[in-house]
Amino acid sequence: MNDPLIPSDLLKKSDKILFIAHLALGDYTYLQNCFQAFARAYPHLKLHLWVDEVRRTNDASQWPHLKKNVLYDWLAACDFIDKVYNQNYSPELFEASIKDAREEHYPIVVSLGTLRPHFYANLARRISPDGFVVGLKKPMRLSGLPHYFTYRKLDVALDPDVADRSSAPHISDVHAEWFRLLANVDIPPRERIPFVHIPERFIEGARARLHEWGFDKRQGKLVFINPFAKTRKRCWPVERVAELITTMRGQPGWRDACFIVNAVPQEVGRVKTMLAERQLDRTELFSANENFFQLPAMLAQCDLIVSVETAVMHLANAVGVPVVALMRQKTPEWAPVDKANSTVITAHQRRDWVKAIPVQDVMHALA
Repeated sequence: MNDPLIPSDLLKKSDKILFIAHLALGDYTYLQNCFQAFARAYPHLKLHLWVDEVRRTNDASQWPHLKKNVLYDWLAACDFIDKVYNQNYSPELFEASIKDAREEHYPIVVSLGTLRPHFYANLARRISPDGFVVGLKKPMRLSGLPHYFTYRKLDVALDPDVADRSSAPHISDVHAEWFRLLANVDIPPRERIPFVHIPERFIEGARARLHEWGFDKRQGKLVFINPFAKTRKRCWPVERVAELITTMRGQPGWRDACFIVNAVPQEVGRVKTMLAERQLDRTELFSANENFFQLPAMLAQCDLIVSVETAVMHLANAVGVPVVALMRQKTPEWAPVDKANSTVITAHQRRDWVKAIPVQDVMHALA
């Protein structure tokens, strides 16, 4: 076993460690396994996590939305994370969080920020002026020379692309390799499949919702369809959702199926209109607008999940429900990792967005 990037004696004698990352739900779905494995390997270390808000802004009208990031609900329920810095969505709060973190006197700070890694190298050193600081750094090119002195603030640099690219690694392979190099934490493939522990009250809430819809007495399967992602490149037209439901109902195996159409809060009105115009029976609209756990609780009740490339398709693996994932060709490392429970459909051309995937491709996969 090679020496870890973080000195072994420092890991043994320290009482806490801070990880810095900018996280969406999909990122944490895979990094969670790494943090849990690290916590098990070093149970004496309190694990603290700085979740940076890349959309930080002076625009106060955006603060309520940024403050209510559903990821924070999930992090609050993780028993292997002792402290989370999640109030840095404005410049003032960002500085206040840095002041709070500096008072912790972290002996070890690890930045896992892949976007603007030089920014996070600087942030890590600001938080821990005298500690041992590790950060991601790609091999230096001419364009990166302006950040040369920033990267010198790191005690050790880690290449974000450490995994063997010739083997087309999954993002979970990349993360696992980071933690092996950082601290000799071994995360075998079977332990890289996402997981989520859903509090019982949310499971009961999902079942109550199915009862309200009359889906608890259904004769056919329950199908969850998610056409929305954060960027337009990864979204599927809502009209195609209606076409998929109608086409599936024309097949014997899906004739009695019930459908749940997921919508992010800002798209609820548009989906409601579409469902009303199409008059689709046994089809209901769903939006997890109160708490993160509403989403995996509902997913766990389903027999099939059809989703574009976003957190829903990763959470499908976490709850063990078969998923049909609609993806672009450009991001194979983000495909669902549980291949036994996942079918991936990619757009035909590398330049195509997800909207280029026709309903017939989904039907072919279901057949």
